[in-house]
Amino acid sequence: MELTFFTDYSLRTLIYLGLHRDRLCSIAEIADTYKISRNHLMKVVNGLARAGFIKTYRGRGGGMSLAREPETVRLGALVRSTEGPFRPVECYRTGNRCAITAACVLPEILNAAFENFAATLDRFTLEDLLKHSGRLSRQLAAHAAN
Repeated sequence: MELTFFTDYSLRTLIYLGLHRDRLCSIAEIADTYKISRNHLMKVVNGLARAGFIKTYRGRGGGMSLAREPETVRLGALVRSTEGPFRPVECYRTGNRCAITAACVLPEILNAAFENFAATLDRFTLEDLLKHSGRLSRQLAAHAAN
């Protein structure tokens, strides 16, 4: 299973905000630090704000911050929110033409697999990702400098 860039960038954004809890951060600085598209990151930030993971502030001096404490942000909840409906094979999609759909148990098995994946992520929080904040901060600074 491969997570989308949307989920990847969401995780990175939350990590960045978790490392900078003392101030508001901007899309530009996060995009520049990670060397990712500002336009794509803008969509990610909007999604995170709508889902209640971050707070955004408009205007001069605006930016964003975490909406909740890192220990309350479950990674499974984030992945469920950012990945949307799990539909890995044709039988889940509109216009399904698979000949065995009516008798196939593959969707049940895949649903169970995804739920087990997400349940494993539910055991971890953003706080777990921030345990080595000093190392993370140094790595981000070195990456941004290149």
